[in-house]
Amino acid sequence: MQTLLDAVYPPSCLTCGGLVAENGALCGPCWRETPFITGLGCDACGAPLSGDVQDGASLCDTCLTIARPWAKGRAALLYSGRARDLVLKLKHADRHDIAGPAAIWLARAAQGLIVPETLIVPVPLHWTRRLKRRYNQAGLLAAALGRTVNRPVCHDALVRTRRTPSLDGARREARFETLCGAIAPNPRRAGVLEGKPVLIVDDVMTSGATLAAATEAAHVAGAQQVCVPALARVAKPA
Repeated sequence: MQTLLDAVYPPSCLTCGGLVAENGALCGPCWRETPFITGLGCDACGAPLSGDVQDGASLCDTCLTIARPWAKGRAALLYSGRARDLVLKLKHADRHDIAGPAAIWLARAAQGLIVPETLIVPVPLHWTRRLKRRYNQAGLLAAALGRTVNRPVCHDALVRTRRTPSLDGARREARFETLCGAIAPNPRRAGVLEGKPVLIVDDVMTSGATLAAATEAAHVAGAQQVCVPALARVAKPA
């Protein structure tokens, strides 16, 4: 049956639509144009760093000056080139098929952050935005990551208490001010995070304001430790 389906609908590249060997793959040119983060990265936000991988934590210039409320952060991709195309298609173009392959890249980036007791939680959307978009892209990533690493996912552990405006182009200080207190523990899920190591998943980390608000809410709910893997990180190449 799969052979017949492949003959009628041959596997296509996630970004350009060209032919590939299997579903969920990137063609050669798109793979080369997708900036995967490998090698040395910031231990707090996942941004790529120059130099060789070394023992101990390495921090980027930003994380040396900003206190992050989470324990560790990782990212699979640099938010540029084909990676940016993938994120935007997942976020705005109903491309749910991207979540599965993205979760594999995310699981690779988050190696060492996941323990047997880990609970995976997506960054929540405000209900009005979810009603308009029909889905939460962070929820798609969290669900796919949970299947990939065989860990449970709680989609409604956190809630947006208010709808925040688009932060595209906003300065770092404005982002943190806007997101302060905008995410809270879901009172209907009391106790679900208590004492647990938690992985909060998002599609993109820019300043870290959204993930900081989500992390603080998880700590209020009693999370033991919070780590924050994002599919893509807005940062300069190493």
